Amino acid sequence: MKKTIISITLAIASLSSVMAQHIGEEYRLKKVIPVVGRQGIAIDENYYYVSNTTALHKYDKEGNLLMSNEKPFKDLKKTNHFGDIDVFNGEIYAGVELFEYGRGYNIAISVYDAETLQWKRDIPWSPESGQVEVSGIAIDREKNMIWMSDWVDSRYVYCYSLETGKYYTKMQCRPAPYWTQGIFVADGKMLFTADDGESMYQIPDNIYIADISEVPFTGLVEGTEVVRDTPFSVKLDDNGKVVTRPGLIAGGAKAGRLALFREMNDFRRTGEIEGLAIDPTNDDLVVLNNRGTQIILGMSQGPVREEGYTQEVRELYIYERIK
Repeated sequence: MKKTIISITLAIASLSSVMAQHIGEEYRLKKVIPVVGRQGIAIDENYYYVSNTTALHKYDKEGNLLMSNEKPFKDLKKTNHFGDIDVFNGEIYAGVELFEYGRGYNIAISVYDAETLQWKRDIPWSPESGQVEVSGIAIDREKNMIWMSDWVDSRYVYCYSLETGKYYTKMQCRPAPYWTQGIFVADGKMLFTADDGESMYQIPDNIYIADISEVPFTGLVEGTEVVRDTPFSVKLDDNGKVVTRPGLIAGGAKAGRLALFREMNDFRRTGEIEGLAIDPTNDDLVVLNNRGTQIILGMSQGPVREEGYTQEVRELYIYERIK
């Protein structure tokens, strides 16, 4: 009986090891799959989940569209935008907001059933954290945390407890990428996609990496902080003095050091890099890229007709881990 129990335990441990995502050092492009969505990618054992700006889609791993939820938001007056997504324990985690030309409002973490793509619940956002937009979601499966990235002000990423749903801390990105589009966590590290190239000049976007193995709690505390007029300027009163507010503020932050992980110079055309994920069955790195349209402040201005595009092309780039 003991031998049977030991065998089962070893088998479960072995399966868990196989199903865990791991970050590689070197990748080779394996294939490219066209998709409908333009925002994010999440992967479990059997499916690719792709977020469009206002929809969720489910694909098999051959690129066949199986299911869509074209009306995922409860209130279109308050929410009009998905960012990058993640999937964990049968649930899809998505950052949602009302996005208008470079600014996010009504931020939340919405949770959807991975089987049906239907909304289940929201995890509230803490505006006191300083976050002003949500471009991506990543689950730290080892620490039971949720991380959110900010496209508008990419100096920080924000952490919530998956168990309590409460704000936990934030990490300052040093050096700071700009226009972070998606994040993913594995092996105590965070990957960042940054739309920091220049599509019209064919300068590639990049992926960065940071160590998040140690994440001390800082939470929210009572204090006083400057009121921001915009994400990058302070509000002044009629006498030209800085306006402050008392109340809950971020209690601190972790310093994170970013390094270049990969320059994405093998996209079919430089465009707008979006979300990324790692396949738990084989460690494939999967990156979503959009090409063929001009983007201004995160919003499409129409196809690049002089190059023959009539619409935006959205593709998953599947990279095989070779080291």
